[in-house]
Amino acid sequence: MRDDYQQLVDEITAALGAPATLENRDFALIAFGAHDSDDAGEPALDPVRTRSILQRRSTAAVRAWFEAFGIARAQAPLRIPPDPAAGVFMGRICLPVRHRGVVHGYVWLLDDGHLSDLELGGPTGAPDPRLARAMETAARIGALLAAEARAGEELGELLHDLITGPPAGRDAARAGLRAALRGAADGPLTLVAVVPWTPGTDEDADPGLPHLPGIAAACVLPDDGAADAGLAALIRLRAATALDPARATAEQLLRSPRATAGGTAPGGRPRTAAGVSGPRRGLDDLPAAWREALAAARAARADARLGPVAEWSAIGPYRLLAALPWAEPDPAVRPLLERSHAELARTAETFLDCAGQAGRTAQRLGIHRQTLYYRLSRIKQLTGLDLDAGEDRLLLHMALKAARLGPPPGSATSSAVKAVR
Repeated sequence: MRDDYQQLVDEITAALGAPATLENRDFALIAFGAHDSDDAGEPALDPVRTRSILQRRSTAAVRAWFEAFGIARAQAPLRIPPDPAAGVFMGRICLPVRHRGVVHGYVWLLDDGHLSDLELGGPTGAPDPRLARAMETAARIGALLAAEARAGEELGELLHDLITGPPAGRDAARAGLRAALRGAADGPLTLVAVVPWTPGTDEDADPGLPHLPGIAAACVLPDDGAADAGLAALIRLRAATALDPARATAEQLLRSPRATAGGTAPGGRPRTAAGVSGPRRGLDDLPAAWREALAAARAARADARLGPVAEWSAIGPYRLLAALPWAEPDPAVRPLLERSHAELARTAETFLDCAGQAGRTAQRLGIHRQTLYYRLSRIKQLTGLDLDAGEDRLLLHMALKAARLGPPPGSATSSAVKAVR
């Protein structure tokens, strides 16, 4: 189907003599036409188009800038002027790609000046015949994208039922997904979780499912039964030992507008993160793979050193902690988790991460050893735990990691777990 998109984009490029670029409604690149420059002194591309082609997606800032012109509501071509301050050195004509009233993407025509006289049409006149033909082609693209979206939704429903549905319905979902995926169903496969993920709404008729080449199926799931929603993406792997395709797809998904934007949360933790499960052969173990992927995503949100994409195999103690039901902090550790003792909590966690080696701990924290010893004595006073005793160390270390991980999003959160996070 990707070849079909490329052929249609090439048709528009040839008809209008301007390089066309096709992006879906989330500004992910689908196809683009060639752009030649007659003048060796003139740049062939402006930075926005270059970035879109090289990174396969426009940035959130670029998306917001273009959407400010009303492209998501447009029924006809729109002319967008250049804006060097935004990195847009050439004007554009946007052809909205719609099917049955729903926008599925955009065709962008790069205008270096030779399209300035092109009549777009409107209430007082008809569009240039070439542009009318281009819109007909855009409508064909819209039909293809709509069909692809419907197929993706059906696969997503099967994946959803297989991962979280009642046991009685999982066999039917597994059989349907296996039939749809054919040979790819035998693996190797892995699941990626992106948390949180903003699903589509009834108003925009958009389920918010991504369309990336490596994704075999995708659906939106509740995050451990909580208020936040997470994306589950089933990824085809080239080999069971190579998770690189899953990591690359996860990184692309994190750049999607559907992934919650906003940089990092307090403490340097990512607001949105992705987790990658261990590889699987076939579809039988996908419910367990989802739990792994979700645990890895939660760990990546909890600990910036793991994120923004974490693999299940690399999250250490969070593999155990994420599988346990949430419990209030141990009474001995609770005083250390108050906000007023945040520095002591960080010191204790770093000390235990460094296997109790004072020199390494002081170096990592950037403090003098005597300062470290003073803090360790304060930790002992607050908790009553002996940091020379293995069991007390284990209790404190796991309690601090559990507090960092926190309860599943959306559940009741004790104020006593905020300091370490």
